[in-house]
Amino acid sequence: MIRLNRLTDYAIVVLSQLSSDQARVRTATQLAHETGVPLPTVAKILKTLTVDGIIVSHRGAAGGYALSRSPDAITAAQIITALEGPIALTACVEGSGGHCDVEQLCPMRGHWEKVNGAIRHALEKLTLAELAAPVAPYAALAGRELMGAN
Repeated sequence: MIRLNRLTDYAIVVLSQLSSDQARVRTATQLAHETGVPLPTVAKILKTLTVDGIIVSHRGAAGGYALSRSPDAITAAQIITALEGPIALTACVEGSGGHCDVEQLCPMRGHWEKVNGAIRHALEKLTLAELAAPVAPYAALAGRELMGAN
């Protein structure tokens, strides 16, 4: 199973909140209150995302954090990479930094990069704007499918 860590999940929640009103600068405390994510976790996320240039920090009495660019210009791949490092499914995938003891004998050598590339490509096409968009309730979607609507 491929699973993102909780910090990445929380980061997307925080970024979604920042994207809801891009002109507004928010403090870590405000974001923690608005999202329900614990303040120490929000502070850690904000620091990481600032270092990676996904958000910007504004100092002063009216300071806080804001997106560095439009939610349409921030990809899921950028967010995941900022919090988890290179997107890699196995230790033998290029850029994963891992080492495999049987790499020279492995029949899958080189093939995992194809899978990894497909996943990375999909995540590069998915934007924060899409992740932050409201989703119709499942029951409403199911009803539309039954009625033949798309």
